Amino acid sequence: MSIEQALDGFGLGPDDLAAWRAAGLAEDALEDWLIDRVARRPAGPRARAVYGAEDVHDFARRAILDALRLAPGDHLLEIGCGGGLLLREALRAGAVATGLDHSEEMVGLARERAPGATVVLGAAEELPFADHAFTAVAMSIVFMFLPDPVAALRECRRAMAPAARLALYTTSPELRGTPAAPEPVASRTYLYDDDALASLARQAGFTGVCVDNDAGGQLLAAER
Repeated sequence: MSIEQALDGFGLGPDDLAAWRAAGLAEDALEDWLIDRVARRPAGPRARAVYGAEDVHDFARRAILDALRLAPGDHLLEIGCGGGLLLREALRAGAVATGLDHSEEMVGLARERAPGATVVLGAAEELPFADHAFTAVAMSIVFMFLPDPVAALRECRRAMAPAARLALYTTSPELRGTPAAPEPVASRTYLYDDDALASLARQAGFTGVCVDNDAGGQLLAAER
């Protein structure tokens, strides 16, 4: 398979081909580069189109919002904020909204889509925020990409105020090989059954941990 065919299989085009060539990587790094570009660290025209769409990951966003029940007085942190749609919903609920993403293009897109939010570039494992800064933390289709989930959850807890709420939506192993976790993406992600997912949150110090599995989509809710 040619590089052009591989890119086409991910829905990528000439701009992405130019970005691949500019990266100067060995050909055996192509698959990881593609997964970064479309999912782990989205970039390029396709990423803006996908993560800027009004319905992207709507099922996850709705579940998170229902769990957090944001209101005036809340300060939400969304880790992996993508195109900023959850941030925009938080603002509509009267909350203060802060987003973090490790893709520069997603930071820019979120700032466009949720202009009342603060959006910064950063990593989940090293949050650039003070202790006890947030009353709610969210992650939507992000947790599966974190190589050290307990470290990331501990950072979340550090940045959360007493009794703050956590809600994250992720994908269970039963969806491996489906459109929700296709190959080769699934082989480069971290998928947990319900008990294992809950255990990670407890290891990080969270209480009131609950996992709701809806046909393989998992909503983890917990409190600091």
